[in-house]
Formats: sequence, C-alpha cells, structure tokens
Amino acid sequence: MDFELLAAELLRALRGKRSQQALCRRLGAKSNVVHQWERGHSFPSAARTLQVAARVGVDVPHAFREFYRTAPRWLDEQDPASPAGVAAFLNDLRGSTSVVELSRYSGKSRFAVARFLSGDAEPRLPDFLRLVEAASLRLLDFLEQLVDPRLLPSVRAAWERLTVARRLAYDEPWSQAVLRALELSSYTALPRHVAGWIAQRIGVAPEEEARCLKLLADSGQIVWRDEHWQIENVMALDTRRDPDAARRLRAWWLRRGAARIEAGERGLMYNLLGVSSADLERLRELQKAYLTELRAIVARSEPVEHVVLAADLLLDLRGS
Repeated sequence: MDFELLAAELLRALRGKRSQQALCRRLGAKSNVVHQWERGHSFPSAARTLQVAARVGVDVPHAFREFYRTAPRWLDEQDPASPAGVAAFLNDLRGSTSVVELSRYSGKSRFAVARFLSGDAEPRLPDFLRLVEAASLRLLDFLEQLVDPRLLPSVRAAWERLTVARRLAYDEPWSQAVLRALELSSYTALPRHVAGWIAQRIGVAPEEEARCLKLLADSGQIVWRDEHWQIENVMALDTRRDPDAARRLRAWWLRRGAARIEAGERGLMYNLLGVSSADLERLRELQKAYLTELRAIVARSEPVEHVVLAADLLLDLRGS
C-alpha cells in the first residue's frame, strides 16, 4: 500500500467539491497548503488532518465511536483530533504489540514509533495511516468513517473486495473457517490439495468444504496455484458494520460452539457472577482489552497450526 498516495487521496476526498483556495481560507492558511498536500509535497500531521475533517463537516468523535463500535474509555477523556488523542488511539490499537514489533510491521524506526506513541512527536498523515494498518489491519474500516472509500483510487479495489468478503462472512459463515484452514502449515505442506482434508480439520461435510471453496474463489479471496488453494488477499473483517447481521452471525457461531461442547469437546469456561454496576463496566472494559490483545496475537501468529473458534460472553442476565 502506497501510504503517501493514499494520504493525498484522503485529503482530496475530504476537500470534496470545494476549491483548494476555498479550503485554505476555511482552514485559515495563508498559502495554498492544500495544493501541497494533495500533490504529496508535504503532509499535515494526523491531528491536523482530523481537524481538517472536522472543519469540512465530519463528526470526528462519532467517526471514532463507529470505528470501535463500543467506544473505549480514552475517547471520553481525549479529543481524538488532538495530538494527545492521536497518541491515545495508536496506543489503544496496538494493545500488547511492542514498539519493536510495531516498528517492523510499519517500516518506521523504533525511535520514531516510540515518540509517536508517547506523544513526544506527531506522526504525519502517511505515517499515521501506516501505524493504523500495522496495529489493527483495519485501515480501510477507519478510512470509511471519514470518507467514502470509493473516492480513494489506490484502495478502491481493496475496499470492494473487503465488502464482498464481509457479505460472504454474514451469509456463509463456514467459508471463514475454510479460509482460515488454508493458512494451516499442515495444509500448505501437502504435496497437493486433497478434497475433504479441510472438512475433516474443521468438522464439516466434504460438500460444505467444496461449496465454500467455490464461494471464496468466486469472490476473489482465494486462487488455485501450485496444486493448492491459496489466499489471494489477507484482510481483517469487522463484521460489526451491519449490527443485525453481526448479531445473527454471533448467534450462529455460538450455536456451533454449543453443539461441539455437547458432543464432548472442551473449550468452555464460565462463571455466574454477582457484581456492582461499576464493576460490571470494569469487566466490560477488561473484555474489550482482551479482544484487542487477542486480535494482536492472532494477526502475527506463525506458523498457523489450528483453526479456533474464540467466543467471549459477558451478559447481564436481567437484560438491557
């Protein structure tokens, strides 16, 4: 991904139908700095970019809440369009990912990453985009909260693939388990693809495996190469974008998990707890932190040796 090009496209999309001069006046800039941004000759900081977004009508705090779906505590304490807010956001995204690891994933020096995370330095927009993608693998979801991704030529095709993949995850949940099975080191070590091998590894019928492979191939997520199915585009799917579909999907996977447990498989731990309202909120914060840590670990886990259903349940039994 060309983050400099993407940054310029994002700034152009935020400007919309306004002229560069009109946006400069709105921002109180003395020179045509917008022209320099869009040409890639210079870039604003991440905080400045979010301030520009706010000036052109984007509800920035709402955008962050939509990205998270469940707003983190830092968002109530910091303005996301401030340098401190940007640092808080990046620290929250990275979870337990070390500075060294984030430096390697983003291509920025450890010194620079450490200064960005501490708030001692502000990342330019391209570096901010690099770090969001390196820390979360969800840069496209973040950009969607600011502009229509179809207005960003360099990532338009990737966004369309992501949209198709998300729809397939909603409609055909087993396809995602089949996709994860293609990452297994034991699968890639096979001399050639063996029909039914994946089905056996994830506990479905061979017909379900074949159907899901066809759906994945038709959607462009996998290709046939060197006698194997191979993942063409690795992407992180945020299925919370459609709340109703996400709710049905969660219930579907919980039913699959319950069926496996009833069949004698291990994996479920539970407690019934009595807690105060304040401590229930603390548990929910802990749950969000756990999910952030889980995603960070999984995103970098090598070699892939297991396909696992991870479900985390925290329900107030009196209902909402």
